Amino acid sequence: MAFQNVGTMDLGMQVVRGAGGAATGGNAARMTMDAAGIASGQAFLTSELEKRDTLVRTPLTSVTYARDIPMRVGGGWAEFVSAMQVGYGTAGGSGDNLHHAGGANGIPMIQANFDKGLYKSHMVAMGTRVMWIDMQRGNMTGRNLDSLLRDGLRLTYDKHMEENTYAGFKRYGTTGLLNNTDVTITSAAATGSSSGTTFKSKTPDQILDDINTAILAAWAAAEYDRDAIPNHIIMPYEQFNYLATTRVSDLAEKTILAFLLENNVAKQNGVDLYIGATSWCKGAGTGKKDRMAVYCNKERYLAVDELAPLTRAMTGPNTEQFCYDTAYAANVSEVEVFYDQTVLYVDGI
Repeated sequence: MAFQNVGTMDLGMQVVRGAGGAATGGNAARMTMDAAGIASGQAFLTSELEKRDTLVRTPLTSVTYARDIPMRVGGGWAEFVSAMQVGYGTAGGSGDNLHHAGGANGIPMIQANFDKGLYKSHMVAMGTRVMWIDMQRGNMTGRNLDSLLRDGLRLTYDKHMEENTYAGFKRYGTTGLLNNTDVTITSAAATGSSSGTTFKSKTPDQILDDINTAILAAWAAAEYDRDAIPNHIIMPYEQFNYLATTRVSDLAEKTILAFLLENNVAKQNGVDLYIGATSWCKGAGTGKKDRMAVYCNKERYLAVDELAPLTRAMTGPNTEQFCYDTAYAANVSEVEVFYDQTVLYVDGI
């Protein structure tokens, strides 16, 4: 049976058919479909052969700063955060000098020493740019480019806050939760095998002794104020995962981490201890040793102020660049340690 051409497909080209259906002129040579596919009757557009994955894969990361320090919101665009402190004193002290008797001609008078600490704040500014033509194409593909850029902007902001919280910015003279110069630094006890100081070289009881020693040292520096009992410990992921997955003994089901959480000195004094991990503790100690930080995670003792949360400040068309520009801004403080004696660093774990 002989086949006869009955028509042509208009693909934006002018094809002139002659007798017998042969192309005799026009722009047929510009066709982008595979010639062999056309000849065999299997003419497919490339996009028709794709399986579209609707999931947009974002970068792998983690942030833990909101877990490890109180975040206070509000305050506006202030340049500093101030904190008032007061110390009390009396002539002769609070001991037997307070004894009084009839006929005495004077009594000790309480005096107050007021001091105000100032903590730096800094403004964060970022922007997004969406080309006008990309917005129109997004209407066809179903992708919202502005939303994707906002996700990236938020991720960048969180990474900034992460560094601000744990390390501060040396360029601007600020420190973080793990490198405050006013905090006491100690070394883990060398009681493990071969006089090692790392957790992996120690027994569960020796690790518990390290934890309790650090808690008691920070608590003693706070004059054993029961509100200031350390309740938060952070360490590198390597050490944390070792504690969380290693059993106390071959015959026990309980892990070292569970053993520590149940038997630490803070727990015995009515405080639930949290032990967690962050990558910032890795190599944060003296001589690049791994550092463990023990502290009281309460707003009274330390905090970070998010004076102005990340805000979409303004959006405007940019005709010169044929796009829409959006500016975002925030105002945040450095880490504010109000009682440095409630924090303790332990290196070499």
